[in-house]
Amino acid sequence: MEPIGLAVVGAGYWGPNLVRTAQATPALRLKWLCDLDEERARAVLGGYTTVRATTSYQDVLADPEVGAVAIATPAATHFDLVRAALEAGKHVLVEKPLTPSVAESAKLVRLAEQNGLVLMCDHTYCYTPAVRKIRELVRGGEIGDVQFVDSVRINLGLVQPDVDVLWDLAPHDLSILDFVLPAGVAVEAVAARGSDPIDAGRLCVAHLSVQLSTGVMAHVHVNWLSPTKIRTTVIGGSRRTIVWDDLNPMQRVAVYDRGVDLTPAGGLGQAERHQALISYRVGDILVPALPEREALREVMTELAAAITAGRPATTDGRAGLRVVALLEAASRSVETGGALVPVQNVLEESQ
Repeated sequence: MEPIGLAVVGAGYWGPNLVRTAQATPALRLKWLCDLDEERARAVLGGYTTVRATTSYQDVLADPEVGAVAIATPAATHFDLVRAALEAGKHVLVEKPLTPSVAESAKLVRLAEQNGLVLMCDHTYCYTPAVRKIRELVRGGEIGDVQFVDSVRINLGLVQPDVDVLWDLAPHDLSILDFVLPAGVAVEAVAARGSDPIDAGRLCVAHLSVQLSTGVMAHVHVNWLSPTKIRTTVIGGSRRTIVWDDLNPMQRVAVYDRGVDLTPAGGLGQAERHQALISYRVGDILVPALPEREALREVMTELAAAITAGRPATTDGRAGLRVVALLEAASRSVETGGALVPVQNVLEESQ
């Protein structure tokens, strides 16, 4: 089949990565790079290229050879840009978050579905070999029932001008959580607290507690101010525990046969029952072999495959909407001093 014509919108921080991986994906053919600064776009493309640079989004959407648009612009611009592309009959890949609000995200999801178009969110981590292996282990029952999730994403990062640390970093962890949880397990509510110790005018440190439908709690810590970079997630199960260290190339994922077991205590008194209930299990550590694949290349391949097959992408608009609902609920919780905010209520208000 002929490659799908693609336009990339945004030549800033992430746009050049989309340009590079699109050009390396046989099922796609990059046609345009659109940016408000045409010289910056030309610099990204280099001197020897047939890809056109432009400042006109209208010209991009008017090109019949463009079948899809990849948008890498500030979150506040996503709604208008994605809506225009969908109304022009283009499939869309958009960076996280889908939009800054549930209401806007829900409108885009409905518009894409009504027009039979692919709306895909670039939840890049969901396409890494490590996270795919974690999903396989969790959904395959290898770790038993999920009992807790602890995630830490901290570093000395760039204080963003348009979003706080929740909306900048937490989408990674929340999209991973949405991706790996077993079918039928949903997020019910979120409680969050944060601080701005450097007077940046927005949260720079935040902690989220996510309540699942099984009663399990997932915890996420995000921070722009840490002098050390940590990217770890621990998913504890009734049988085994997964530890993912994204900064350890030698052991990104480890599965520990260690934990706490409950044993029958029938017929015992209260004191004896307390001791009999708890036992500790210490077993082997398994380090799965992971293939070496670039996640963003997998994103581009999935975009093309979803368009060709006429199916939703793995991280489709509804996945993006669920993440935005979590973020919006977390922001409400921060405003109310850390109160538990039902996520379903946030979604229903968008309908």
